[in-house]
Amino acid sequence: MKTIKYLLLGFVLIFGISACELPDNVNPKEASEVPAETLFTNAMLACFNQVDHVSVNRNITRLMVQYWQETTYFDESRYLFQDRKIPDEYADRMYRWSLIDFEEAKSILTSPEYGGDPDERDNMVNIIEICEVYAWHVIVDAFGNMPYSQALQGSGNSAPAYDDAATIYTDIISRLTTALGNLNTGAGSFGSADVFFNGDVASWKKFGASLLLRLGMRLADANATASTSAVANALQYGVIGSQAESGMVNYTGVVPHVNAIYDAFVVDNRKDYLPTNTIIDMMKSMNDPRLPLWFTQYDGDYVGAVAGLDGAQSYNNFSNFSAPFFEATFPAIIIDYVEVQFLLAEAAQRGGYGVSGSAADYYNTAITESIVYWGGSTDDAAAFLAANPYDAANWKESIGTQKWLALYNRGIEAWAEWRRLDFPILNVPEGMTYDMIPLRMPYPYDEVAQNGENYYNAVEAMGISQPETENYNVPLFWDKF
Repeated sequence: MKTIKYLLLGFVLIFGISACELPDNVNPKEASEVPAETLFTNAMLACFNQVDHVSVNRNITRLMVQYWQETTYFDESRYLFQDRKIPDEYADRMYRWSLIDFEEAKSILTSPEYGGDPDERDNMVNIIEICEVYAWHVIVDAFGNMPYSQALQGSGNSAPAYDDAATIYTDIISRLTTALGNLNTGAGSFGSADVFFNGDVASWKKFGASLLLRLGMRLADANATASTSAVANALQYGVIGSQAESGMVNYTGVVPHVNAIYDAFVVDNRKDYLPTNTIIDMMKSMNDPRLPLWFTQYDGDYVGAVAGLDGAQSYNNFSNFSAPFFEATFPAIIIDYVEVQFLLAEAAQRGGYGVSGSAADYYNTAITESIVYWGGSTDDAAAFLAANPYDAANWKESIGTQKWLALYNRGIEAWAEWRRLDFPILNVPEGMTYDMIPLRMPYPYDEVAQNGENYYNAVEAMGISQPETENYNVPLFWDKF
């Protein structure tokens, strides 16, 4: 429990006069105990802000999946992880800033001293479980094998062993399924401490079920039995059914609770990123109605920076991001209705998942909802679909390409689905080959010194041939083709 223990000296009698003094080493302006609700809020924001963050020190997935290109400093667009120790920061944000606080909050809620309504308490514990599962899956999808069963023990075990990634997936799917079954939609939860749903348990159930759907489809090529079981459970519990039900971080617009792009470009007054020719050229070729909604023109045309160029590119010589992205309150999408529809389209196409409806219908709904969400019309969507219809014979290309577009600005999820579905075909960075685009993130560099034995065991288990430099084109267990 995050409780700061103080030595209370109490009252001191001097020359028969009683005087009340503050205890030594106590800051009267700081709380000695942190409520579970506060820990939960902090952990949620740490987790989801990391997923949405744009700092090259913390999250370069928008660069890896070629949504963005750097301007002045371009090493990260070319997958240089080591100089800024990006994997260390990524893991630190998820383990130390997020998961530890989730665990502390759960410990408080399950302690004998915790009072309150038991149904509300149980809901809070199960919502934390859903958030922890989300954090673990984001960790595994970035690195592969990682500390799990021995993690989060602090000084109790400062050198945890690495668990097999597939084993972690099996366990977090089980945890998520149990949590969903234990949620009581007739009781409350975190209330205003919940930055997603303001304590609405039914919304959390849809979010968790949609996460279970995502995890299930992630396993489609790796473990068909586990995949179909997870999807069946997700559909039973009820996935997100409209864009209004989506899981998003809605920022207050007051620093520091602002959109990551606003923070980087407005608060920090930097111009480090440009949209790439990869996404702009593709959207131009498809006559995508979202193009003017996402990007500005340069010299009368949409012009993207060269993805992976070994050199600087001027911010003023290319298309830039459109005005909505620079709003302080611009939300961060974590799981939305559009993604759910694409997942159902894939499940329908593969068959055996028990979904009602056709792959083409889900595909059409996903694209239409994406276009409308960004400000386009249903007529725009109909015209786009007429020109870019679903191709069942090449369904991975159809779903992979259109999902990559619809996931724009969601680097972590787009990177995972690009690896799994193998589409779209990205541009080859200058002086590289296509297979040098990362399929995983290198392990945190400090692990060599701090947890060396377990690190090298993990490197060997992952089949990484050069542990000194860690080649990162080794696919994860769910990335089969």
